[in-house]
Amino acid sequence: MKRLFDIVMALCCAAVLSLPLLVIALLVKSTSKGPVLYWSDRVGRNNSIFKMPKFRTMKTGTPTVATHLLNNPDQYLTFVGKFLRKSSFDELPQLISIIKADMSFVGPRPALFNQDDLVELRTRKGIHRLVPGLTGWAQINGRDELPIPLKVEYDEYYLKNRSLLLDLKILVMTFSKVLRREGVTH
Repeated sequence: MKRLFDIVMALCCAAVLSLPLLVIALLVKSTSKGPVLYWSDRVGRNNSIFKMPKFRTMKTGTPTVATHLLNNPDQYLTFVGKFLRKSSFDELPQLISIIKADMSFVGPRPALFNQDDLVELRTRKGIHRLVPGLTGWAQINGRDELPIPLKVEYDEYYLKNRSLLLDLKILVMTFSKVLRREGVTH
């Protein structure tokens, strides 16, 4: 049921958002050098690595680490990068990952390939068995502001309580938080 929901919703979103996606792609391409999409190596279900697309918000040559680990993340942002991140529009290409079944709409956010501490904690708790999500329980409870152990506690809560009703609640709360731009630090 969840997979069918993901496919139908992703295709509907892609159709409805096709014009905004095109406009964003043109903005990214016309305001900075490099590709429109950034393909990030992420940890998926059962700790397998997959390529997750995002609209590129950082200049080419930026170190491949979590943004919070950069000394001055703002120096790496492109002209439209800050807006794309604050609005979460940079995440829209992940519809591709949802259609490909690398991701779901709801699940723990996929860790970067080099976030060993996060991957190890999730594996110990069995969270690695879940398909990662565009949004999740941790996302709506703090997003970028959460320390890793607390993020994993929220992920574990989702693992133990997941249901269609909880997924719908998370989607509604995500939409609300994105509109208010809550929890975004970079």
